[in-house]
Amino acid sequence: MFANKDLSWLGFNFRVLQEADDPDVPLYERLKFLAIFSSNLTEFFRVRYAEVIAISVLKMKTQKAIENFEENIIEKLQEEIKKQLILFGDILREKILPDLRKEGIIFYYEMTIRKEHLQEIREIFLSDILSFIQPVYLDDKVKKDFFPENNHLYFVVALNDDFKGILHYAIVNIPSVKVKRFFILSPIENMDYVIFLDDIIRENLKYLFPNQDIAGVYSIKINRDAELHLEEEYSGGLLQKIENQLRKRDYAPPIRFLFEESMPRNLQMYLASGFNLSAEEIYSGGRYHNLSDLLKFPSFNKALFYDKRKPLSSVDVMNSGDIFNVLMKEDILFHFPYQSYNPVLSFFNQAAVDRDIDEIYITLYRVAEESHIINALISAAKNGKKVTVFIELKARFDEANNIKWSKRMKDAGVRLIYSPPEIKVHSKTALIRKQKKGIKQSFALVSTGNFNEITAQFYTDHLLMTTDKNIVEELLQLFKFLELRIASDQTKKIRFDTLLVSRFNMVPVLEQLINKEIRKAENGEPALIRIKVNNLEEPNMIDLLYKAGRAGVSIHLIVRSICCMEAGVKNESENIIIKRIVDRYLEHSRILIFGAGEDAVAIMGSADLMTRNLLHRIEVMVPIKSEKYRKELIDYFDIQWSDNDKAVYLLPKYQQEKVENTIGLKCNAQEGIYTYLEGKNDGG
Repeated sequence: MFANKDLSWLGFNFRVLQEADDPDVPLYERLKFLAIFSSNLTEFFRVRYAEVIAISVLKMKTQKAIENFEENIIEKLQEEIKKQLILFGDILREKILPDLRKEGIIFYYEMTIRKEHLQEIREIFLSDILSFIQPVYLDDKVKKDFFPENNHLYFVVALNDDFKGILHYAIVNIPSVKVKRFFILSPIENMDYVIFLDDIIRENLKYLFPNQDIAGVYSIKINRDAELHLEEEYSGGLLQKIENQLRKRDYAPPIRFLFEESMPRNLQMYLASGFNLSAEEIYSGGRYHNLSDLLKFPSFNKALFYDKRKPLSSVDVMNSGDIFNVLMKEDILFHFPYQSYNPVLSFFNQAAVDRDIDEIYITLYRVAEESHIINALISAAKNGKKVTVFIELKARFDEANNIKWSKRMKDAGVRLIYSPPEIKVHSKTALIRKQKKGIKQSFALVSTGNFNEITAQFYTDHLLMTTDKNIVEELLQLFKFLELRIASDQTKKIRFDTLLVSRFNMVPVLEQLINKEIRKAENGEPALIRIKVNNLEEPNMIDLLYKAGRAGVSIHLIVRSICCMEAGVKNESENIIIKRIVDRYLEHSRILIFGAGEDAVAIMGSADLMTRNLLHRIEVMVPIKSEKYRKELIDYFDIQWSDNDKAVYLLPKYQQEKVENTIGLKCNAQEGIYTYLEGKNDGG
């Protein structure tokens, strides 16, 4: 009993769309949720849809061997996407645009431009935009004359030749990667006006095609497959392979052709043929594409956002001026973005200049564009420390940024190690080794999120700083394994007794913990499993959780995105409850709690319960030994479980149902966690 992961993911994106539809969400945050929905959908087509199409053409017997196979999947996905896009348009037109008008903002969206603005936009076009436009005339050799870049915007312009009575076509690029997407126009009658770059060009096409009759203008874009097929590259080192693939990515096979709905059928077919598109890759859409750009909609300094929530400071840590001295006394568990990320930056900054620190190890997956942490690593290397960085060049859509930083680190003397093509290092770990007066001391970091000070402001994550000898020794063992690239058939020689490391002991340990709860239930004892992850998809883990539920174990799951389990099915999953939370912060942390009482085991780390995470990547999770922090992590989960504001139940057949407020009091988990941690800061 496995739900299809792609339909499940679309359910998550629908939940994002619901936030844009919620009048209690501040207006500009609703625009942001529309932008996130649009960005997510584009990524879905670039990353998942090509695989779905490939599966759909396999023989039925082969398809049914796939755990989450669903018949007629293409039609079901297209139907769901169409339904969501209609809702997207309704929310924007019927709710957000009128609400913007109430705030004194008129957004030219499918509107006739006022005559007072025509001269102004003509001047903008001729002075600021025209230099970035390159019209291309099309003939029967579309592919030869024009190759649309991935996710770029274009107009197809139909030109009427009065002398021959036939139509010619031209492509006009909309240079949204070079020019801002939205322009503020002069106010009229105390109303501010915003216009798309697209509409400025559309209104002034006559200057591109003088003395020609413009018979039609239609917006288009193409998405291209974003998967990196490294196994197909055989020359050069891994870095060179990635760079080669990046150069190819924008010219990869098309996977979605999106066109304005009013485009004539014969023109659709003409372009689809020229771009070598199949019927499954052709989608009609609205007048405007790439609405992820709504993130950049002008704010006019209006207070239409969430109130800023100041991250809680770690006074003891920051006031000491010596984070390593604090860690010698006790471990520290952080919860972002509720708490400040400054101690993490301080950890690496102090390590860079501390004369007694001689070694630094770290795994990097996604880093900030101007990363303070990498700058600290560069400083440490220049200060004579041995710095070893395991950088994952295959972090999708962040490859270019990671390559940029890898070159800078290499120039500074940092030792770089890239994971081999068949393995991704997705763990979020670091280790610092210190020696003072002959005494060695090590400090370890294990996190659920990336070492990225930007995403730490709006992703929920946990990070443990510890000097625990078992954790330190095992983390060093893992770093040595990665450093030496031990062959997979030799991994049995490496043993982890505290850390859970995928490809080594993670799956067996999780299975043991689940089976322990099954035995409790069979013996009539309280048995409880609580799990919070981004995705739940791995078939064997799902089967074991179903088994636990049938045995009487109460299972509470919070799954943000893909969930291939179905809760509440009679005789199968009646003891399983699954929830999803979408709110102002992206729920990103992974927490696994086994047991109902004081002996409950609480684990946190980088791994989702997916095949790729559990079997094909290097992931690290850590049990929380401190009674104080174990309780803190369990309380954190329980606060989320009590949410009746932003939480929904995940039901069979991809349905979602809002968690009912049965206590007459609104419980918002993200607000509740901040209040809980604020009380901890005050000594509560």
